[in-house]
Formats: sequence, C-alpha cells, structure tokens
Amino acid sequence: MASAIKIQSSKRPKATYLSGNFAPVNHIQPLTPCSYSGTIPDEFAGGEYVRNGANPVANEDIGRDAHWFDGDGMLCGVAFRRCDERGEIRPEFVNQYILTDLFLSSVASHIRRPILVSISVVANPLLSLFNIILQVFRTIILVFLSHLPGSPYAIKRGSVTNIGLIFHDGRALATGECGPPMRVSLPGLETIGWYNGRGAEGEVGHDSEGGGFGGKGVLGTLREWATAHPRVDPTTDELIFFHSQLIPPYVQYSVIPSSAGKLEKHRTPRLMNATVPGVKVAKMMHDFGVSRRHTIILDLPLSLTPMNFLKNERLIHFDPGAPSRFGIFPRHSPEKTRWFESPTASCIFHTANTWDDATVVDNEERTIAVNMLSCRLTSASIIYSAGDITAPRIERATVEQEEDLCQLYYHRFDLSSTQSNTISHQWALSAIPFDFPTLRDSAQMTNARYIYGCSTSRATFNVALGRGVKIDCLVKVDVHTLVQRGLASPPTQIRGCVDTRSMPEVIQSKDPNDPIKVFQLPPNWYGQEASFVPRINGTSEDDGWIVLYVFDESQLDGEGMAPMNATSELWIIDARSMQDIVARIHLPTRVPYGFHGKWFDEEVILNQKPIETIRSFSSLSAKSDELLEGNMTPLWRALSQFRRGVQDLVD
Repeated sequence: MASAIKIQSSKRPKATYLSGNFAPVNHIQPLTPCSYSGTIPDEFAGGEYVRNGANPVANEDIGRDAHWFDGDGMLCGVAFRRCDERGEIRPEFVNQYILTDLFLSSVASHIRRPILVSISVVANPLLSLFNIILQVFRTIILVFLSHLPGSPYAIKRGSVTNIGLIFHDGRALATGECGPPMRVSLPGLETIGWYNGRGAEGEVGHDSEGGGFGGKGVLGTLREWATAHPRVDPTTDELIFFHSQLIPPYVQYSVIPSSAGKLEKHRTPRLMNATVPGVKVAKMMHDFGVSRRHTIILDLPLSLTPMNFLKNERLIHFDPGAPSRFGIFPRHSPEKTRWFESPTASCIFHTANTWDDATVVDNEERTIAVNMLSCRLTSASIIYSAGDITAPRIERATVEQEEDLCQLYYHRFDLSSTQSNTISHQWALSAIPFDFPTLRDSAQMTNARYIYGCSTSRATFNVALGRGVKIDCLVKVDVHTLVQRGLASPPTQIRGCVDTRSMPEVIQSKDPNDPIKVFQLPPNWYGQEASFVPRINGTSEDDGWIVLYVFDESQLDGEGMAPMNATSELWIIDARSMQDIVARIHLPTRVPYGFHGKWFDEEVILNQKPIETIRSFSSLSAKSDELLEGNMTPLWRALSQFRRGVQDLVD
C-alpha cells in the first residue's frame, strides 16, 4: 500500500523546477504490479531498472528559491519479476526515499523548507551577501540543533544522495556529492546505510569505527565527499572515486578492489584518499574520465569556495577567461599526474567514455594517448538556468566567449612525449545538443562504438533548462565513424565540429548508415536518461535495448501543474534501430524528471551482500515515543524545549 508524506502546498510554486513533472511526488509505495503493452524481452527477467532524482520532502514553502539539483534523493524502480514456471515476466513499480540524515531529520522535526541552502541562493549574483549568509547560518543552526536533546535524529552527513547509482562488490550504491554513497537494497530499494569504502552501515560484521573515506573527525567528514559518478571497471571490478573538497588538498582519489575479484591477476591494493597534486583551489567537480589504465581529473574554471566572497564573487563562480585543465595519471599512481591545458574555458558535468591508445615497445605495451568523450558546455549557464536565476554578465570586450552549447566532444591527450603535454585533438563530434550519455556497461573504458544520450529538438540544453523545456529526443552516435571523419578532415581545434547538421536536419535524414540516429518522442511526451540492457549472446555492441521513464505532459492542468492521478510510463526501445518501442510499462504513479539511472540484472540482485539492519521511519517513531514518555531530566527537557523554539524561529 502506498504511503503519503505531506510535501507540497496547493499553491503554484515560484520555481520552474517545483512545477509540472519536475514537482515532487508525495507518495511512496512498495513493489506494485503494473500492466503493460508489447513484449518484454526475456533478458529483463529478474532484473530491475532504477533511477535516482531529487524529490524534496520539506516542500511546504513553495515560494522559496529552488534549484533542480536540490532535493532529497528518491529512487524509482521497475522490477521484472519471474512470476511462474512458464517464464512469464511481471513488472512491478517501487519508489522510495533514500533515508539520509537530512531526510530523517527533516521528517522527524517537521521542517517546512529544505535544511540545506539552495544552489539558487549561493550561485545567484543578484542576492546580497547578507542574504546568503543568513540562509547559510540557518543551515548551520538546524544541523547544530539536530544534535541537542529532544532531536529525533542527528545530522552527521550533509548529502541528499540524489544523483546516481552503481553496483560494486555485492552492493547497490546511491550517490550524491556532499558525502559518501548510500547502500540500498534491491529490488525493494530500502536504505541500508552509508558506505565508507570498506563496508556499509547495516551490513553483517560492519565496523562503523573502522577506517574509511576521509578518516575521523570534522575534517574527515569533509574529505569523505565522493563524486556522484564513480566508475566500476568491467574487467577488474575495481571501484574508482575522486573526492573534491573545500579544503586542501582539494582533490583526493580512491580505488576500491572487489573482495571477490573477477580475476586473480587483477587484484590490487586498496587506495584511499590519495592526494591528486596540482589543483590550487576548490572546484565544482562532478565527473571524471577513467580508462583501463588511466584517470583524468577535470580542473575546469568553475570554483566552489567561500574564498570567492572575498573577491566579491559568489560561492560558485565561473571564470570565462581561465583555461580548462586536465590531470592524467596511471590508475594507481595519482602522484604521477601530468597536466594538460586547453586555452578556453569550459564546463563538463558528464563524460561519456575514456579509453587508451597503446603500442608495443620492447615487448611491453605502452599507452601513447588517452581519449575522452564528454558532454562539453561552453559556459556554466546551466548552473543558473536550472535554478531560474540570471547568469552573471560577461564582458565580451575582454573575453571571447563561444556560443552557448552542450555537445558530444572529443579530446585526445598525447602521452608519447615526456617533454610536453599536448592535446592533439579537441573538437565536437556533432552540433546537436547532447547530454546524459550512456553506453553498454561491458564497453566502458574501451574504444566503444556507440554512445547514447539525450537531446532536445527545440533549443540548446542551457536555454531549454531555463525555460523548463524537456528531453524529447534520444540520440545514438556512431563514435567510430565521426572520429574517423574528424581525423581524415580535422575541424578547427576547440571550436570545430565534425557533423555540423542541426537537430531537424538529423531527424529528417533517411540514410540507413547515418552515424547519428534519433528517436523523437511523440508530441507532449518527454523522457529522461536512458540505460542500456544487452541482449544475451548478442551479435553486436548495440544489440539490446534502452530503457527510460517518459511522461505525457498533456496530463498537466491549465497552470502547468500535475494532478494527483498523473502517471508515467517506462519504455523499452530497440537500441539498434532507434525506432521501435518494444514494450510500454504503465506505472501507477508519476515519476518526476530526475537524473541518472542504472539497469541491474538478475545475477547482481541475487548476489547482494547480506545485511543485518536497514534505516526506517519506525526507528524515528520509537525515539519520538520515548521522548514523549516524560523520562527526561529537567535540564534535558529545558534543552529540548530550547531546541524546538529555535527551530521554529529559523524555519
């Protein structure tokens, strides 16, 4: 049975990203059977597709500043259950909040607004510094109050864990940025506990005091912040993280081996919080590149530091006149970082794939270059447009700015010389908007041929996000063909592009060998990031399906709000043809537009590590009942009343 949490007023919100299908849902429910049309492929049996995204639970004040990246993490999944011996597959939908410290404290303390300061506040160039300090101070007070007597739940980690998902070493891990990953259980999506690089809370035999990411104390808490996009090597089963933090050293790095180990020869020692040298200021780093042998750290001119206030800049600041830097090092040796520099400013929130070019010298294989595909933005305007705020004005007289774009982009970093660090190729593969990339898991970190992604037929992503325009196109790119074209006839470095066609021109193409194929959703339908599901014994890299959540916006009312009975669907699309919808799963509720998802096959679901406990609302209820029984001393009671009074004042 679905359970409701009050998160929303009936008034129309001020922020674009609290309305329409961006608005949070206020029901969570266990695995619930769904109807469907079409044919569900046999490969889906026993597996589950899960997507992470922001769904703010403290949402009564809908007139507040809000950003798409804010909000508590919510997992939405469709499990494909085997329901009888005949092999029939029954899809079941489940959605659950990730029970982080912030979420549990918000629910137990009845907070009206999110505890954390919105990105729309700290990035807004029009807000006064005094206003920003007040809102930051509110967050600090609420975290402090959560540790006082009478508080149902103490906030120890400040992550909402609302971005991505991975699977490693028997654990499904939900990821965020201001803390470590959180382990969750499949297929029910229950929250188990924080993962520290050695184990997760709630696991059998887990030692919560043992050494993990960051170490102990306040500084250790800051240093355990982990990227929302860690990588799992499909060959060695190593889990690779970077840790971007506000204090020196600004970037650290971890490699976590699998306890089982796919191959004995690939067993490597655990590397925890090793320093990556060369980063001189705290940056907003969201993703990185990982090949089979090398790692790429993206030191781009988007700073994230309180020191910006001393220069009359915002906490998050993009410098359009600064270069883009890329630090490359062997996977297990960050101390050997080599820095490559591109003269123009850029932002990269998502890399698509990274791979090595190698040659044999004296019977030894050596890497001569590292290649990286990314979704390169020419500015940081997405930070502002995704929060309905005006981007800072750039003085065009002093900075030559590229057109505002987000494109699938190719870098090749030459490692053949030890005397110089050269980016031999840097240009876009296609002119169309492209983000939220995905590919076949087994092809990651290799010279994969196909990359899938999201696009829009109406505008660039930056403009689209600012106006609330959504994803209406899925794109499949033949990387091999476009890279070869670029090498044969090199575009202008940095600003050049191999395929210069617009999205309407690509859609109209009838060429069966076109290196860019587009699946355009029907009118009023919009999608989200897709994940690839391979066909068993497939004959090609693209032999399989992509799955994604979609929503029909004709369900919205005249004010652009989603009614309580609005629903979404999960579509299964042929990944080779990019034309055929193989099956449509009709969900019992709406799935808000979110971030990143992952396909978990039956084998990994059946081989999860055992657990002892999970996080739950019942533990909060038990503690609240204990506090209401009157067992507190007079001093304890006075502190509890003080906590409630201050909380009401600042909230």
